[in-house]
Amino acid sequence: MNKFMNLSFENDSVLPLYMQIANAVVNNIQKGNLNIHEKMPSINTFSKKYSVSRDTVEKAYKVLKQRKILVAKKGKGTFVNSSRIIVKTKVLFLINKPSQYKLEVYNAFTKDLGEDYLVNFEVYHCDEVLFFNLLEQNLHTYDYFVIMPHFNTSSDERQNFSETVLKLIKSISSDRLIILDNNDLKLGNQCIEIFQDFERDTFEGLNNAYFKIKKYQELILVTPKRFNYSYIDKITNACKKFCNYHEFGFKVLNEVSHNTIIGKENLFIVLEDDDLVKLLDKLNQLKLELGRDVGVIAFNETPFKRLLGISVMSTNFKLMGETAASMMLNRQKSKVKNKFCFIDRISC
Repeated sequence: MNKFMNLSFENDSVLPLYMQIANAVVNNIQKGNLNIHEKMPSINTFSKKYSVSRDTVEKAYKVLKQRKILVAKKGKGTFVNSSRIIVKTKVLFLINKPSQYKLEVYNAFTKDLGEDYLVNFEVYHCDEVLFFNLLEQNLHTYDYFVIMPHFNTSSDERQNFSETVLKLIKSISSDRLIILDNNDLKLGNQCIEIFQDFERDTFEGLNNAYFKIKKYQELILVTPKRFNYSYIDKITNACKKFCNYHEFGFKVLNEVSHNTIIGKENLFIVLEDDDLVKLLDKLNQLKLELGRDVGVIAFNETPFKRLLGISVMSTNFKLMGETAASMMLNRQKSKVKNKFCFIDRISC
């Protein structure tokens, strides 16, 4: 035990005591106070020496074993697994579904964090159970958690989060939590939040596009019937508000099929890329010209839309990742609305 140095712990620290112990062990290994294959104090010995509970020490050792810093040898004790540790801060990046723009956030985030951070990427496919299991089993493995919280619910009310999920998210220290994209958790300014305001952004985006779309008579919003997300209601409300204000007709479609009737002077707002492809196929079959006969505005910028000349309303996903990295590195805790804009192209 005499080899240990700097093992003073703060009971009022935002960092849990077991993590303070784990970090202190790592620091001692890095400084050469502990060497490879060196035996660690038993949990009982550590507990008595530093007046901390056995459970807390056990939890700290468990974290270090999960990180392969310590190794347990049956009947012999716990040993230092390596004396040449390059300790990187570990970040779990949880997204609801894979997409080009979610990857853009992730890539910008990891690039700006730099080489001292290890960011692991997990997809929970909008499933609350999978999300809960991924987060719960990794609570003691990672230093930071970046979460894009969107869930596909069976409820017609499209409730955002179950109480169980919300409680688990709130159990993470605010210093270790970054929430991206969704503004519905109601966490205040206690952690880092970079969000889209789906209703306000959509309404303002359509108003910014009014000079191009005022020639159309009816706005048709294409929403994916297979998904039940809260932000769909917000986008729908914004479209209704815009149409009422500017005296447009308004309609919602859950899919584009061979039975879909498309008339001239229709303006389509499309949320999902699959529906956009089907719509473009249908317009091609009917020999309707984009931007003249029929208008199309898609959500979320991608290279595919840029190449095809599709007008887009989109948040700046690269900026979202960069802002999250910057705030994390500088320990800035606040709620920030991400930049959103209308990108004018030939399709409307």
